[in-house]
Amino acid sequence: MSHEPRPVDGFLLRRLGEETEARAAEATAPSSTATGAPEDLLGALARAVEGLADPLVGASHDLAAHPEVAFEEHRSAAALADLVESYDVSVTRGAHGLDTALRAEVTGDPDGPTVAILSEYDALPGIGHGCGHNVIATTGVGAFLALAEARDRLPGRVVWLGTPAEEGGSGKELMALEGAFDDVDAAVMVHPFTYDVAEPVFLGRRQLRATFAGTTSHASAQPFMGRNALDAVHLMYAGVSVHRQQMPPTDRVHGIVTAGGERPNVIPEHAEMLFYLRSEYPESLAVLSDRLADIARGAALMTGCGVELRWDESPAYLPVRNNGPLAAAWTRRYAERGHRVLPPGVVPNLFAGSTDFGNVSFRVPGVHAMVSITDADLSLHTREFADAAVTPQADRVVLDAAYGLAAVAADFLCDPALREAAAAAFEAAGGAIDVPTYFER
Repeated sequence: MSHEPRPVDGFLLRRLGEETEARAAEATAPSSTATGAPEDLLGALARAVEGLADPLVGASHDLAAHPEVAFEEHRSAAALADLVESYDVSVTRGAHGLDTALRAEVTGDPDGPTVAILSEYDALPGIGHGCGHNVIATTGVGAFLALAEARDRLPGRVVWLGTPAEEGGSGKELMALEGAFDDVDAAVMVHPFTYDVAEPVFLGRRQLRATFAGTTSHASAQPFMGRNALDAVHLMYAGVSVHRQQMPPTDRVHGIVTAGGERPNVIPEHAEMLFYLRSEYPESLAVLSDRLADIARGAALMTGCGVELRWDESPAYLPVRNNGPLAAAWTRRYAERGHRVLPPGVVPNLFAGSTDFGNVSFRVPGVHAMVSITDADLSLHTREFADAAVTPQADRVVLDAAYGLAAVAADFLCDPALREAAAAAFEAAGGAIDVPTYFER
């Protein structure tokens, strides 16, 4: 038998892609009819972005060439801060309690509303910018600098936040706990993808570490004197697998064994698993959490072991709550750069991951638009996607999306009716929740 794994049949991906393209051909995303920002301001923003083309594209490629993982983005943060400061805007480094977090702001009317533009710049271990955070970072910087150039015409304030550790570290939540969004009325950002989508589905995510305590014994001479912690791990894994039949299609559970004993002739007294739990709604994520805890306790009971459950060693990610009026504003402004944004329901929800922007979106109205940087059917978190993030197509998206974010921010600041609509949609969806305590029971 070959030592190589059998190839995976890509039929389902091909079929989903065909169905997505068929739906996309007939679909039209809602586009804003709000008054928005005045045309002369929008024109100034467009010219400012084009004037930033060389430094933005250069910064995107520089970040891609020097990837840094979560909480270690020292060079990346410094490079972005230097770029912003080169345009006479001061930057707070080590903002909101994180060494690699950044904050800058420009103010037109100090009594007006505030919009935040977010940049991510952490990479993946061994893969680099396989999620395209180099594009996210420079798009946010470009939008902020374009607005900074027009600051005297803004009826409010723009905050730029450099947010570390999206890849598993929940940097935005850690910053939020230190007040990053306390004075913010809306937050906007983009993320590269293979489609243009204004209201993508992102699942909430929690972590569960289950540690089982057993009793050692000689596995051959006196096995009856032991309590096998590895057996508890086996039963928990099996219990989760059995539960999958009853899980709604919006849920995901995936886990690994992080400890399972030292030698086969010693019954393990210590074994451990780490699970990620994901769901489309905060309420269903809470239900899934309770179910996993029950399975862990059941596995411990069946094997006579003890169990310790540790939740969310990094803060939990909530699902993204999309804001319809802001998404419609994005669709209109991004279309001005020649992009056709797809409405909800066209791209399959099967492709959903998680992001710490979800925590932001339950604090303030927000938009987390997806922007296509490749025509190929590439998966995020791959080296191939990292390569796509430095192509001419991705470079163009940096500029187009920077204009889109700047224009949406200007619309929000300039149009009271749009702000009211965004706030009303946010309240209708449940309003702000106390994110840090949501899962405490």
